[in-house]
Amino acid sequence: SMGARPVAVMDALRFGAIDHPDTARVVHGVVAGVGGYGNCLGLPNIGGEVVFDPSYQGNPLVNALCLGVLRHEDVHLANATGVGNKVVLFGARTGGDGIGGASILASETFDDGGPSKRPSVQVGDPFMEKVLIECCLELFAAGVVEAIQDLGAAGISCATSELASNGEGGMHVDLEKVLLRDPTLTAGEILMSESQERMMAVVRPDRLDEFLAITGKWDVETAVIGEVTDTGRLTIDHHGHRIVDVDPRTVAHEGPVYDRPYARPAWMDGLQADSVSGPDGEARYPRPSTGDELRATLLRLVASPNLASKAWVTDQYDRFVQGNTALAQPDDAGVVRVDEATGLGVALAVDGNGRYTKLDPYAGAQLALAEAYRNVATVGARPRAVTDCLNFGSPEDPDAMWQLVQGITGLADACLELGVPVTGGNVSLYNGTGEPGRIDSSIHPTPVVGVLGVIDDVTRVVPSGWREPGLAVYLLGTTRGELDGSAWADVVHGHLGGLPPRVDLAAERALAQVLVGAVRDGLVDAAHDLSEGGLAVALVEACVRYGVGAEVDLEALCARDGVTPFEALFAESAARALVAVPRTEEVRFADVCTGRGVPALRIGTTDDEADALAVRGLFAVPLAELAAARDATLPRHFG
Repeated sequence: SMGARPVAVMDALRFGAIDHPDTARVVHGVVAGVGGYGNCLGLPNIGGEVVFDPSYQGNPLVNALCLGVLRHEDVHLANATGVGNKVVLFGARTGGDGIGGASILASETFDDGGPSKRPSVQVGDPFMEKVLIECCLELFAAGVVEAIQDLGAAGISCATSELASNGEGGMHVDLEKVLLRDPTLTAGEILMSESQERMMAVVRPDRLDEFLAITGKWDVETAVIGEVTDTGRLTIDHHGHRIVDVDPRTVAHEGPVYDRPYARPAWMDGLQADSVSGPDGEARYPRPSTGDELRATLLRLVASPNLASKAWVTDQYDRFVQGNTALAQPDDAGVVRVDEATGLGVALAVDGNGRYTKLDPYAGAQLALAEAYRNVATVGARPRAVTDCLNFGSPEDPDAMWQLVQGITGLADACLELGVPVTGGNVSLYNGTGEPGRIDSSIHPTPVVGVLGVIDDVTRVVPSGWREPGLAVYLLGTTRGELDGSAWADVVHGHLGGLPPRVDLAAERALAQVLVGAVRDGLVDAAHDLSEGGLAVALVEACVRYGVGAEVDLEALCARDGVTPFEALFAESAARALVAVPRTEEVRFADVCTGRGVPALRIGTTDDEADALAVRGLFAVPLAELAAARDATLPRHFG
């Protein structure tokens, strides 16, 4: 609706426990829906997340992101101006699907006394959507659209209000002119229907015939349902009866502002005090120490649902349709070419960690941003903009409202410090069914952050895994014994407590500058961020990506950062990355790191002869064994 051609999508999915009886049903349905709709649209799905956690059992999350490309001067806005201009509804017919979706979901409970306990699910038609996209782009190219608004939450009632309010004028609509899929719909149902694949445009009378000719060419049904007025009112009639007469600003922009009470939860202090380490750093939970124990722990982690291969999901999506995909999952960020002549590309990454945000909503939101920012940089793109989806519990619960306030504040502060604007986003609230005040009354607070980056030449991008032997493996950043909220604590001990890893946005910025510059100058052959599972999981992912092993030595790292081999492998300190550097570029690369103040330590080399990941003096695991452990988990549960 803004004039952009969609070129790629991503999805961040959250499900309940992988072994819960209902999870398989939900996973199959969601993945089929995302893949089926996106594949029919011809849009590559270039990445995302799949997370399993019991907190999402009753409230699975499906966050979708779409990337569109347009020239600055071609932006189309939702401003209904020009008295006498026609209001045109086009696309799919209006049906009874989705009625009340926005209003019912934006409430604490599903009231048994309402017309239905849950809203009807919107019926999507990807083929209609594809035709509508192409039709809109031709309408824009012909210059026959003065303003346009898609129909989403609250349907016609929302679109008319926003168009009229943005235009600072008025609008009149005759509701009986709306083309219906179900003739029995009441006026209220027509207003509130959330049927998909619909657009509302404002068209000058002298361009209306041209507009109708284009929609007719695409077989897109079209109805002129009203016109722009100078009354400053939104009026809607239905068969001669005035059913709406309102100042549109009171609906679209001057609605109630809720000042919800919030307070730090009573259980928060106890949660943060429950660290996996004692006050002097001593272990409160058993930790592996021998080579055999570390090896077994690594295999257990890479086979766990959240660290296992997501190929079962992503292989159902088309990642390369349109022929412009330079990188896609399982790499750190998806990259698409947007200009064939210059090779200009755009990188996207989405990240979020509900466990971190549960422990500290302010820091957790910042860590989500930092990880997405870092993932965009590892492929060589300059981070430029942010979008987000804020998934939280009920704002009527003071605990959940406090989490929301803290998360928003943390994200805003971090975006200011990193210098990246937030271009938009959405919220998903009321994700909870438990008793307010309990630690488990809602989902883990889950801000999912998307970062967009720009790379001048997509042929320069680097993947997350090394492609050849003989490369020097460097670890960038500082490792601390940060294990609270970690994958190890979760998988091995079922523990969540303590404080998440330290946030250092200055270090994140410096690391990103090193990565972007090194990729641009051809100093690195691969780069992979460190996040869940720490160095150990990053090494595994880098090795199995192209089937090239590595031999690493942790002795210098442990001595420099004062950590044990276990902490070196499994701690989840932020602002770190793993890079593979050609031997001929080591001196130049080290100089770049020194110039930016980024700690860089050579920890090993890539090696395809051993066909294994070997940690000197501790253990070695054949790549085939690692791949088998990672690849088996999702197929075992979902077929």
